[in-house]
Amino acid sequence: MTKTLDTKLAALAHDRFGKAFILADAKDADMALGISAPGPNPQAAADGFPSRTMTEYRSHIREVIAQGMVDIMLMSCSTSDELTIRQRLFDNSTMTPAVRANDTTDIHLCRGAGYAGSPALPFSSATIDLIQTGQVDGATADRSRGANLGLYSVTFNNLPDYDLQTMQAYKTFRLEAQARGFRHFLEVFDPNVPPAVHRIPPELIGGFINDHICRLLAGVPRAARPVFLKIVYHGPRYMEELCRYDESVIVGVLGGSAGTTYDAFKLLFDAKKYGARAALFGRKINHAEHQLSFVEMLRTVADGDITPEEAVRAYHGKLQGLGIAPHRRLHQDLQATSGISRYGAGTAGSPAPTFRRTAGNIDDSD
Repeated sequence: MTKTLDTKLAALAHDRFGKAFILADAKDADMALGISAPGPNPQAAADGFPSRTMTEYRSHIREVIAQGMVDIMLMSCSTSDELTIRQRLFDNSTMTPAVRANDTTDIHLCRGAGYAGSPALPFSSATIDLIQTGQVDGATADRSRGANLGLYSVTFNNLPDYDLQTMQAYKTFRLEAQARGFRHFLEVFDPNVPPAVHRIPPELIGGFINDHICRLLAGVPRAARPVFLKIVYHGPRYMEELCRYDESVIVGVLGGSAGTTYDAFKLLFDAKKYGARAALFGRKINHAEHQLSFVEMLRTVADGDITPEEAVRAYHGKLQGLGIAPHRRLHQDLQATSGISRYGAGTAGSPAPTFRRTAGNIDDSD
């Protein structure tokens, strides 16, 4: 079946700033959060467990697949193995399955841990063979059985030793992906260490990220490049300059982890206005009162059919019709807040460690 992702990529190749917009649901949180990944349990008061189960998590994925309003479903390798390879849920769907291809240490968000505040180190639980075939050695396996799209994430911290490891790991992945005909999109996180460590002025973070992206892709031919980018939205100026720099690069934004419903819809609206043509929403969808209604509103905003304010009002109307109590009253949900864009924002755990420089190195400091 023709995938909407491929149709939209073709349309954007012809008209980079046309109407086409790629929307993804990120249901890969089990590669970061552990037990809390499936989201809050509405029956917590009765059974004593604050989080849903993976069975419930995957049931929501099935519902979004059946709804057919997003272009990409991003999953962990284990979830894709179950839904893509074993259950064949995407065979008759216009949606494209995708898998998180690496899980760097800055998204290891175990309770009591402080990894998220330490300089990111590269690591991959999955391999391309496992993602495409479900087999350790995919040489003789059918690569069309699994997902053929992956998310690869990098985090640059302005720390040469760590950033070099990140770039070397991405190069290794990219070469292997090209050899196996595996497509990927590239997620570039903001620095995850404290400002005193990365020493980048707040107003230059967007420029630091943009320059790293442009420099990184300058050494990569088109055949090996990511199909699009996923970055933090740093405002109109930095979005426009990145989109203007090389129109062959499709820029997308990550949805962040906190804020009101209006924050989500306004982020999508603004990012598209200034050049973005892709967006991935994970926690905002997973924590929504009714995921299918939330996705429907994201789609209408992405397609330019409704304003963010109208979308919030329509969403609350749908909740009322379904008899679902909203997390916030309408007037509160129409407020703009300073939503947090770090992967680990709002997760339980011990405070992240701080770092100090000594003779060019970094040491843990309590």
